Amino acid sequence: MAVVYSAIGVNYGIIGDNLPLPKDSVALLQRSNIKLVRLFEPVREVLEALRGANIDVSIGIRNEHIANIARSQEAANSWVNEYIAPYINGIIFTHVTVGNEVEPAGLGDVALAMNNIWNALQPLGQTGIEITTVIPMTVLGNSFPPSAGVFTEQAVGPMTDITNFLVRTKGSLMINVYPYFAYASNPQQISLDYALFNLREPTVHDNGLEYYNLFDAMVDAFYAALEKINVNSVFLSVAETGWPTAGNEPYASIENARVYNTNLRQHLQDRIGTPRRPNVEMDLFYFALFNENLKSAGVEQNFGFFYPNMQPVYPFW
Repeated sequence: MAVVYSAIGVNYGIIGDNLPLPKDSVALLQRSNIKLVRLFEPVREVLEALRGANIDVSIGIRNEHIANIARSQEAANSWVNEYIAPYINGIIFTHVTVGNEVEPAGLGDVALAMNNIWNALQPLGQTGIEITTVIPMTVLGNSFPPSAGVFTEQAVGPMTDITNFLVRTKGSLMINVYPYFAYASNPQQISLDYALFNLREPTVHDNGLEYYNLFDAMVDAFYAALEKINVNSVFLSVAETGWPTAGNEPYASIENARVYNTNLRQHLQDRIGTPRRPNVEMDLFYFALFNENLKSAGVEQNFGFFYPNMQPVYPFW
């Protein structure tokens, strides 16, 4: 198992024209005692600000760069030498994520790129960095009840290649899990309390397993899909989860976001795992550090824990 204790971090996105300077953002992370951060892509100014900050870093490779890295070990070496090697004495990198929510048609290159990045890290002695990718829930077909989770036909082959790599390197697979979107798209059938971890009695019974919250059901749908391609030893980490504070009222609200994120944190700290994987813990990155005003209008701009002026949207950290 790759993860011994659940590590909780935050996604640090930069899609805004009013965000603090990286050095000020890193100081905010330190004041907030956030010890783990995920970057969607390498940005030198951000990496320089993180150098020596005692914050572990997950760093991403942009989707448009995957094909080149998949086809060229030299390109993988170049990426590692540019974005990892100069910082390894000042930053502890926990993950390199090869792509974010790559469409099934492009997943075929992901395992090749992961392998080339792995090879590029070995001469640096960076064998402790997990090489992984971030998969959206949309690669699953019918995922209700949880045991019905199955990969779409187009995703099966590439997912097998990806999981074979992860088995060999003892890495975890990252997924994005957003109960908010499932609830907001179907509030007639999904209760708010089920989405917010507020139930004291199970609302879903599935092959002897009981589900008190939608987050566990979504994670276990992915575990069910992995089992159906005969993968039982790869564990999941959550690259993104969160709840918007505005943009689609009444589903999006500050109070709903506070309750979801607080209850999820407690759920992880209780170390009970999911019904399908009891006592299995996972790394998790909340989305996101800031409200980002250049993202799509509506909820996408309102997932932040902090406003761009670095004031909290609500108390959490």
